[in-house]
Amino acid sequence: MLGVVLVAGVLVLHRAPAEKGIPQSAKPALTVVTTTLKSAQWQQTLQANGSIVAWQEAIIGSEITGVRIADVRVSVGDEVVRGQVLATLANDTLQANEAESQAALRESEAVLADASANAARIRKLFESGFVSAQQAGQAVTLENTARAKLDAQRARLKVSAQRLAQQNITAPDAGVISARNATVGAITQPAAELFRLIRQGRLEWHADVTADELGLIKKGMKVELTTAQGKPVQGVVRAVSPAINQQTRYGQVLVNLPADSELVAGMFAKGVFLAGENTATVLPQSAVLLRDNSAFVFVLGADSHVAAKKIITGRRQGNLIEIVSGLSPEVQVVESGGAFLVEGDLVRVAGRAQ
Repeated sequence: MLGVVLVAGVLVLHRAPAEKGIPQSAKPALTVVTTTLKSAQWQQTLQANGSIVAWQEAIIGSEITGVRIADVRVSVGDEVVRGQVLATLANDTLQANEAESQAALRESEAVLADASANAARIRKLFESGFVSAQQAGQAVTLENTARAKLDAQRARLKVSAQRLAQQNITAPDAGVISARNATVGAITQPAAELFRLIRQGRLEWHADVTADELGLIKKGMKVELTTAQGKPVQGVVRAVSPAINQQTRYGQVLVNLPADSELVAGMFAKGVFLAGENTATVLPQSAVLLRDNSAFVFVLGADSHVAAKKIITGRRQGNLIEIVSGLSPEVQVVESGGAFLVEGDLVRVAGRAQ
């Protein structure tokens, strides 16, 4: 039994080295295509959000108070021209006031005529010594008082005529009615708003941009907005705010919009400022991989092994993506086939993209 065990042990000792010497199968090299960073002239864009507002709004009321509104001729959304009648006031009271002022004027004229005649008579009597200087002075005073009352009455008649002429409430400019508070039968009140008018129908986009972006935006720069229907709208920068809001840390840019933009005041809109072309360093999107919310590429080493390199990306255009930082211009980057690679893999380069 002992001999058998020894023989078995010898057999086992001699077999172990043979198993260790069995060659392991190597992972085959993957075929890839490489590329390098390229330069491209891209449109520099700045995105922003903001509200659509009226370029200018005119608040329309009545200069006459205490008068009934007889007729309202426009509604919200109506387009009007300068001088168009929007509403009329009841003129019976206005006409009565004017007639009363005319009657008072005629009365004042009669009083003045009588005072003037009396003053002339007293003046002659004074010259003849029949009346005292005091009586003569009183007559002149009465004449002057009557003349002053006549002037005051003429002014009142002028006001009455103006009020009668203002019975029509008109548009101060062409535009679109954006609000209407006037109703038939209502009595006009001091400083009350009857209508609101978007002057010339012009709208603006008030875009909120960061302090860094504000310095890149210039007056006259083109802007592109998109309507809710997906239609692009072209605008032009009218003004750039010279200050930053201390609470929001944003500055405001005012953008003129065309009248036929299909946009509506009060709506929210997104837009893009076209800040001119600049040079972008780009790679094909197929070369850029994402993992754990980070972008990276595989770069080719001198020994044909690859290494993962983290990068920072920027704009996208077509099948290209901007590389902001993380790569040198001369580095060979795996363009296709990188999805199956891991750190340190051996690759075979089938070609280099142009």
